[in-house]
Amino acid sequence: MFTLPRGRAATWLLHAGADIPRAIRVALVGSLFGTLPIFAGGVLNTVAVAWVLDRRHPTMSFHIWLALEVAVCLVRLMVLVVARRRARARKPTPTDTYVLLAPLWGATVGYGALVSVLSGDWVAATLSFLSAAAMVGGICFRNFGAPRLVAVMIFLSLGPCCIGAVLSGEPTLWLTLLQIPFYLFAMSAAAWRLNGMLVSTMKAEQENDRRARHDELTGLLNRAGLFQAVRSRAPGHARDSARTALLYLDLDGFKSVNDAHGHEVGDTLLALVARRLRHLSGDASLVARLGGDEFVIVTEPHADPLALADVLVRELARPFHTDGDVPLRIGVSIGIAMFDHHHDELDGVLRDADNALYEAKRAGKSRWVAAGARVEVKAVA
Repeated sequence: MFTLPRGRAATWLLHAGADIPRAIRVALVGSLFGTLPIFAGGVLNTVAVAWVLDRRHPTMSFHIWLALEVAVCLVRLMVLVVARRRARARKPTPTDTYVLLAPLWGATVGYGALVSVLSGDWVAATLSFLSAAAMVGGICFRNFGAPRLVAVMIFLSLGPCCIGAVLSGEPTLWLTLLQIPFYLFAMSAAAWRLNGMLVSTMKAEQENDRRARHDELTGLLNRAGLFQAVRSRAPGHARDSARTALLYLDLDGFKSVNDAHGHEVGDTLLALVARRLRHLSGDASLVARLGGDEFVIVTEPHADPLALADVLVRELARPFHTDGDVPLRIGVSIGIAMFDHHHDELDGVLRDADNALYEAKRAGKSRWVAAGARVEVKAVA
């Protein structure tokens, strides 16, 4: 996870379009820290060209160019290494610094092209122009997650070529005044197009992932989503027997309502039950529908599962009202099992809760049973 930018300049440079979810913006920022071969190739290219031309023209302007290239590339490399290490450690990353160094690097490439053409050495000018042009492809395809950054870097890399062409006094080079703006526009447009395709793909993947992990009718987690959510919780969170429990719920009387009023009303009732469960269980709890009229709650930290079960038995016995204002009455039977050091996998805890649920059903429904304790509490009248 790489940190989103905080400063205005970096935020503007990394703007990738409106209405992009935060998770996708984080992924786009992360893409700027990848593709290391392209980064390494760019560093070697620019430093090598600056070094060769500094040897060819040992003047102050070329000395400055080489010093800038080496300094900027080294700082970018150090920031990149630090950012990747901090990301692996789940710490804030120096994203703003890394992003702002990219245009600075583009400016050093442009400066080199300018001093090369002004030197009057057409070998130097050709080499520096080719180097700047070659970098554009890498800039575009490494940074298209941030198309504004691409446009700024290309402008700073190639813009000085136009200035140098005008100041050189060579009319043939004036053709660059047409070529480079067109190239800037074309590559920037390509970056925006690639960015749009990437964002669309990521949104589709995000939606597919959501559907794979959530119940379509109620919006709750499904079985796969529940298992993934439990695995992704902080270490020890779902395994502390003093803090976390699993409640397995089965609605009493739902089949009768479904048969009497039809599947549409039954679906509406399930959605209303899901809404009530979310409200009663707390924001930090995991609530899932396993199928039919079976639900599961993995409690939040410090919650009292027995007290929660009391509340659920009482509150789900209250009537539900559909759009037609038909009062629907059901109940709920609950099996409770605890996560502990000997039974910390969801499969095992779910099985214990299911067995406790069976005991609650057999004992007369509308009550809860805790696995092991076999304590029963009837519904509150």
